Parts: sequence; structure tokens; C-alpha cells
Amino acid sequence: MMVRRLGCRPAETRKGQPSLSGLRMMNRRAPARLIRDHIDPAPLMLANDRLGNCTSAGLGNHIRATAALAGYQVAVRDADAILFYERSTGYSPADSATDQGGIEVDVLAHATREGYGLADQTLYPVWGSTPPGDLNGLRLVMAGMGAAYLGVELALADQAEGGVWDITTPGDQTPGSWGGHCLLAWAYDGTDEGSIVHLLTWGGIQRATWRWVRSRIMECHGIAWRQLMPASGLLNGQDWGDLQADNAAFLTA
Repeated sequence: MMVRRLGCRPAETRKGQPSLSGLRMMNRRAPARLIRDHIDPAPLMLANDRLGNCTSAGLGNHIRATAALAGYQVAVRDADAILFYERSTGYSPADSATDQGGIEVDVLAHATREGYGLADQTLYPVWGSTPPGDLNGLRLVMAGMGAAYLGVELALADQAEGGVWDITTPGDQTPGSWGGHCLLAWAYDGTDEGSIVHLLTWGGIQRATWRWVRSRIMECHGIAWRQLMPASGLLNGQDWGDLQADNAAFLTA
């Protein structure tokens, strides 16, 4: 059985945090399907089998997914994910008691301010949030910004391996009964409640239904990396500028 750690603490909001609601890309209907079977996002575990560093692993895998959409790949090492986890949450390898996971908005703010360091470069994202109950907004983030950075409340029923996450599977379906987890929403086959969503987590692709997403989601964020070739999507020049301005205002408030 694969070891899977969690590490996303309960969702919080910060005064003035960047929002996606004012972007032009958010004022439309999302695509009916987002099929990416021909693209390998190449997600990695990034030490999330040893540490509760899913918030860091999620960012590392977002970098890789963004690069894959542009036709290349970026190397992200376990060491990179662990070091970012240390710097963004206060985790210390010398003290296992400090392995307490991360708050997504604080982790994102740290990445914007200090960057996500790799062996040969440091990448700086901009980001913004959209209401977790707005599934059309979530799909627009997936289509326009490569993947959605989610915080979810996993149930004990979700511990079963090899199947589709759904709210009808056996076991305790109480959201949060297993714990909080950060993962990426990557692609979807349709928008019906039973349609399949493809999630990137623990070095692989996990399938889930939209009704499962609706049940488990506690926060949703879009991330963009100007240093990487932008994924073809809905994020245009004006939206880039507006999002950068919102991030700058948040960091200097």
C-alpha cells in the first residue's frame, strides 16, 4: 500500500488577498470538457509520502503541469519541495513536531514574495482565489491557468486505493474525517455531477466525480507563473496585469 500523507490545514482568508472574480476570463461559461489525455503533467510525490507537505508538493506539481502544457518539463526535486515547506510553514527537519502542514493562502503568499526555489532557478507565481462553491469558476481556472490549486477535506472513505473518489463509495463519507489535503484539479470529462475530474496528487492522477469535489472542496486558487511559457488558455494580457497588481497590493498592505 502506498504511503500517503496529507498536510492542508483548514482554509483561511486574509484581508485583501488576491481574487480572480474581477478578471475577464472568469466572466464566461467554462468549456463543457477539458480533455488532456494527450499531455502528461508528470506529477511527482515530492516527499508527501514522508511529510505533511502537500501544499509545497502541490506548487511543485503545478510548475510541472504548466510546463507540460507548453510542451516541455521542469525538474522539481524532493529537496526543493522540502526546503520550500520549511520556509513557508516553519517546519524543521530536526523537530518532527513541526510537521504540521500549511495554510494554503499563507503558502501562496510566501511563494509570491520569496519564490519557489529549484536547483537552477527560483520561480515566482501570482495567484488569486475563487469561491469554492463556484464549480464553473473552478473549471475556468483549470482551463485558463493550467490547473486549480485546491484544499479539500478528505473522508476516511477516500483512503481506498485504485478507484474513483465518489460520495457513494463504502466507508465514512464525513468530509475531513481523514484530514485536509492540497491537490490539483487538472482535467475533466464533462460537467455533470457524475462526470470524472482528474486530480494530480501523490505522484499520480486520481479520478473523482464532480459531486465528490462539491462535497470535499474547502478552497480554490488559480496560480500563474510568468517565467514559464503561459499555457494556452483564457488568461490574457490585461488579466495578467490585473492579477499582478492585486498580488503586489496584497504583499505591500
